Amino acid sequence: MIGTTRDGDVVTVELQREERRNALNTELCTAIRDALTEAVDAGARAIVVTGRGPAFCAGADLSGDVYADGFTDTLLEMLHTVDSVPVPVIAAIGGPAIGAGCQLAIAADLRVAVPDAVFAIPAAKLGISVDRWTVHRLASLVGGGPARTMLLGADRLDAVAGFQHGLVNRIGSRSDAHAWAQQIARLAPLSLRHLKMTFNDDGTQDDAPAEHIAALESAWRSDDAAEARTARSEKRDPVFRGR
Repeated sequence: MIGTTRDGDVVTVELQREERRNALNTELCTAIRDALTEAVDAGARAIVVTGRGPAFCAGADLSGDVYADGFTDTLLEMLHTVDSVPVPVIAAIGGPAIGAGCQLAIAADLRVAVPDAVFAIPAAKLGISVDRWTVHRLASLVGGGPARTMLLGADRLDAVAGFQHGLVNRIGSRSDAHAWAQQIARLAPLSLRHLKMTFNDDGTQDDAPAEHIAALESAWRSDDAAEARTARSEKRDPVFRGR
């Protein structure tokens, strides 16, 4: 489900659920979190997160335990681990980064994407929503306008547009991402730790107001979310009613 390799001071964490396009479930989220923590404990000075096969991560595994109690908490814990480990994390995006896969990408400090990579968070098509951290982090990276297009419009952003808006730092291959990670690993660790900490102090660390949490939970528990699941199994478009 996950593979970890080391090349000097760079540790690579590879999602290995290729048969599910690296879709996230509770087990994989926990494995990513633990792999990052272990890499730091082992002295890694840069970490690359990537996915095996043609997709970086197709999102949360909608056929798995996504709707079970505790999945969103495990997902957010993993994302905050990416966000908070004291070394740079580079996402090597070799294909689509959708939903929770896009969340994983924006949790990383830097993103290298192949030209045909796409980014999307189509929560509104599924009758669910995303947390305050995701909304604010996406807006801090791409700007309010593109973030609203991606979230309120459920639109995709390709790698070129992502580069233009600042979501993608470099367009290149997984090998390019690893080469960049090697360069970064030779920089001053204490400088990088401070810079990462300061960059990520972008409003995403604040606690969400109670009404925001209630609205998020309401979406996840809604009839609309259930309708989206039913429509997916029946291979039809969902009909949302706002309840």
